[in-house]
Parts: sequence; C-alpha cells; structure tokens
Amino acid sequence: QVQVQESGGGLVQPGGSLQLSCTASLTVNTMAWYRQAPGKERELVASISTSGTTDYADFVKGRFTISRDNAKNTVYLQMNNLQPDDTAIYSCNVVRVLFTGRRSYWGQGTQVTVSS
Repeated sequence: QVQVQESGGGLVQPGGSLQLSCTASLTVNTMAWYRQAPGKERELVASISTSGTTDYADFVKGRFTISRDNAKNTVYLQMNNLQPDDTAIYSCNVVRVLFTGRRSYWGQGTQVTVSS
C-alpha cells in the first residue's frame, strides 16, 4: 500500500502563485496532478514519468510546471498566474507498476482557491 500526502494549497489572489507538493511513501512510476472544481468532473492537470517526460492539459500550458525528485518520491506543481477558474481541489495520483500489475493511489486532495 502506498501512502500519498499532498501539501501547499491555499488562498491566493488572481495572478498569484502557489506550489503544491506530493510525497509517496514508496517508489512509484508516473506521478500526476488532477483537479476537480465544484460541479465539474475531475480532470488531469499534468503528469510526469520517472524519466521526467511531462504532459500538460492545454488550460495550464505556460502557467504550470510539474517536476519531481525521485530520491524523495515527491512531485511538485508550480502554479503561476493563477486565475479564478483554477479554483479546485487538487489531488495527487501516483502509479506503481510491479510484476503483479499496475496500481493507482490517490492523496486526499488539497484546496486551491483563487479569489480577490
């Protein structure tokens, strides 16, 4: 069982920045951030592979940067130029691939609120 712990959410004004962190208790493969706004479905924000290959949703390209520290089993999401539409619960997802199969684990989520 992999424990996933996020941190770094909060309240920020439009145009501001926040950095989210997520640490897994064991070595994992793909790490990703998702978000879910009230009344909307959960959507992928960004993902990063063990080798550092990244993928971003169109709505965050140029504003958000995902990175990871494999030695710490930690993924970061640097969010710049935040807008009210970015308000959501941001959740970390990690994937652990073993010979027995692929398993996905979620953190509890962290609230990001963008408001003046």
